[in-house]
Amino acid sequence: MSGLLDLLNSDLGKQLISGVSNETHQPADKTASVLQMGLPILMGAMKRNASSADGAAGLLGALNGKHDGSILDNLGGLFGGGVDDSVKQDGAGILGHVLGGSQGNVANALSQKSGMDSSSVMQILQVAAPILLGFLGKQQRQQNVQSPDALSGLLGGLMGGAGQKQQKQQSLIESLLDGDNDGSIIDDVAGMVLGGGSKKKGGLGGLLGGLFGGR
Repeated sequence: MSGLLDLLNSDLGKQLISGVSNETHQPADKTASVLQMGLPILMGAMKRNASSADGAAGLLGALNGKHDGSILDNLGGLFGGGVDDSVKQDGAGILGHVLGGSQGNVANALSQKSGMDSSSVMQILQVAAPILLGFLGKQQRQQNVQSPDALSGLLGGLMGGAGQKQQKQQSLIESLLDGDNDGSIIDDVAGMVLGGGSKKKGGLGGLLGGLFGGR
């Protein structure tokens, strides 16, 4: 299954990082760092919301409709002349729906870890959120996911977790969303999603090094 790590390490991921960096006027390496830490948190928030019948139905409705993955077909066009305001508004709506009152917690934690101000972090997440939902929609179509249980499994699988690892991963993300923890847990989440908990060898640092020539 193509997961978040595969997405970020692919040509599509590099196009996403470059496009969001240009759109938000932030350095590419810091943009990559925010995306690599932020996307698993957004997906974990979606997984939490999808644990209720209404939440799952709402997410499936979005994936079967507007967010079917077609946005991924022309990222060059999306970023080419500047991201359309409607996409940014869509992203803001997604963040509001997915994160709710946790937006400040997430933005502050990502700001602490990336060294970027929280308003810039939110700009990056706004542009990335519709693309992440499109990625999820494409995976949902390919695997014909239509039930809440299957949707929860898809979300967990895309985050690279299974069994106890997935439960721990989700618990860490939810503690961040609930404001019960500071940004230090992001290292653990990023490590589990991006490198099996070994940041030096294969986690966030390794991925950044791979994307940016060992920087």
